[in-house]
Amino acid sequence: MAYGRMRWNRNMLENLQSFTETLPVAVQWVGIILISAIPFVESYLGAFIGVIAGIHPVVALAAAIIGNVVSMLIFVLSAHGIRTAATKNNAPKELSPRKQKLKERFDKFGIAGVSLLGQAVLPSQITSALIVSFGASKNKVIFWQIISIILWGVAFTLLALGGVQVVGRF
Repeated sequence: MAYGRMRWNRNMLENLQSFTETLPVAVQWVGIILISAIPFVESYLGAFIGVIAGIHPVVALAAAIIGNVVSMLIFVLSAHGIRTAATKNNAPKELSPRKQKLKERFDKFGIAGVSLLGQAVLPSQITSALIVSFGASKNKVIFWQIISIILWGVAFTLLALGGVQVVGRF
């Protein structure tokens, strides 16, 4: 039973890779960029999917990073604009208990810590928007989020490469 299931998975992987090879490279890039812009997919799953689909790992990683960074920038710049408009001539409002808990974690770990570790809990887009809404420098948030997006993308690209090699052995 386990052998049959592994064989089916290998055939499915081979079919997916064969289909991907028939697509123009530009379409492969655009596909990975678009799926990586989706919160909860991001650079790590976008790159993973790209490698599993048979796209060259460097291409999959680069496209996934581009999609995730563009999406994150939209969220950060939007949150910064909203916060600037909302706090103009207004006293700060009291945070809800949930946002207060997030603020405490932000105060404890800082921009770098929340950016690097936050993707384990929330998408970079949401994490970055929340950090900016707490008053953090948008430029520092963007810098650390890009580093985080790259690191998570590289880690999952390597995991995908290992997975493809394991499935290919059976």
